[in-house]
Amino acid sequence: MPSHTGLDKWFSQKWVDIGAKKKGGGFKKCGRSKQKADAKRKYPKCVPLAKAKRMTEGERRSAVSRKRSKAQGVGGKPTNVKTFTRKKAAMGGYVGSMIDANLGGVQVSNPSLKKYYEGML
Repeated sequence: MPSHTGLDKWFSQKWVDIGAKKKGGGFKKCGRSKQKADAKRKYPKCVPLAKAKRMTEGERRSAVSRKRSKAQGVGGKPTNVKTFTRKKAAMGGYVGSMIDANLGGVQVSNPSLKKYYEGML
């Protein structure tokens, strides 16, 4: 039986808050205490240290902003968001704007494109 699986692995990992960088580099430990200094600290987005090191700066910012944009502690439970978003191109889907309007055979939803195509009709 493997030694580190499930909860054993989860507890053995060092979890860090990717939204709180330290001055000398690295990240603060995950979580907040009930002390006044931590009470004003923004809501943490925690990941294992190994994952935090692999992430780019943009990926970290994106994950933190998605976490902080959600209502926290709804129903007394923590709010979870995915650390990585799925790329539309990787899913094989349409990467451009969503299609919802029909302007002379050209379907667009982007307001600036609508104005552009309406001027041509």
